[in-house]
Amino acid sequence: MKEEDKILRKVGKGNSFKVPEGYFENLTSEVMNKLPEKEHTDFIVREPSKWQKMKPFVYMAAMFIGAALIIRVASSNHKPASPEIAATEIMEADIDSDEYINAALDGSMMDDYSLYVYLTDASVE
Repeated sequence: MKEEDKILRKVGKGNSFKVPEGYFENLTSEVMNKLPEKEHTDFIVREPSKWQKMKPFVYMAAMFIGAALIIRVASSNHKPASPEIAATEIMEADIDSDEYINAALDGSMMDDYSLYVYLTDASVE
């Protein structure tokens, strides 16, 4: 604190920044006088061409066509060969195995009582 007191005594608490008298009253006029004169140009208003009018619609149509093609290409390879093969694969799976049920129960993070309540409420409906 002693250093701060010394500095405050030396410098003082007053505002050390000062502006000459009438500086801000004449500032705008001086700045405007120093600016070069600018030529005023009139803008020519032209009628937009047919392409400029149609351009947004053409771009939007291209976007929808591209999206449709991407969806068609992406979804065409994901169909099963036939529904009969898919049904037989499900029938051949060993659904009665307890290992799948135990894995599902471990992943559900339910205790025995919550599981019991869930199963009894489901059978009532």
